Amino acid sequence: MPMLYRLDAPAPAVARAFATNSRDDPWSGGHVAPGGFAPVITAGREQVAGARPQTRQPRRMVPRLWGVPPPPSVHDAPTYGIASVRNLESPFWIGNLRNSEFRCLVPATSFMEWGRVSPTDGKRRQCWFACTDQPVFAMAGVWKDSEVPSFALVTCPANAELRAQGRETMPVILPGDAASHDLWLRGGWDRASALVQPYSSSLMRMVER
Repeated sequence: MPMLYRLDAPAPAVARAFATNSRDDPWSGGHVAPGGFAPVITAGREQVAGARPQTRQPRRMVPRLWGVPPPPSVHDAPTYGIASVRNLESPFWIGNLRNSEFRCLVPATSFMEWGRVSPTDGKRRQCWFACTDQPVFAMAGVWKDSEVPSFALVTCPANAELRAQGRETMPVILPGDAASHDLWLRGGWDRASALVQPYSSSLMRMVER
């Protein structure tokens, strides 16, 4: 999973990119680490109490904490919570994934993974990746509410670009079209789960930080 990511765009620009408004989020741009707040885009269902409304709710852009508090049975989870979803069939996640209202878009402009150990100094270097076809892209996320409003990133097997750096997984990066975003936010899991796949290496590049 990425250990950091950046969203180098202010809230109004992010809102325009994802067809929503930014009145609930003061984001001004910068990096995000596990345990920190960042903007996510939801389908707006969490605003409506009771049964699922018959009318389509407008998307919401709201700040949430990156890292979901673990279940009580987990005693060795990181202090910042569970930052990524690796097992889509996990009982902890499957209900939220199958229920579209709990899926969210996590906007980013780049993300960081640790690269291979350098043969010269024995240290790992930060490898930052961006999309060549999307200046601001959406990573697939899922949200939960407990003590705090939180989210986690959905991961998938790494593409060739990340495998070259020794990574086995990567965040799910959604295609840039509105239909794919809407499918992740509102579609049935039988169709939305098809989006959980590696992003094409040909559409990614490493960037300097």
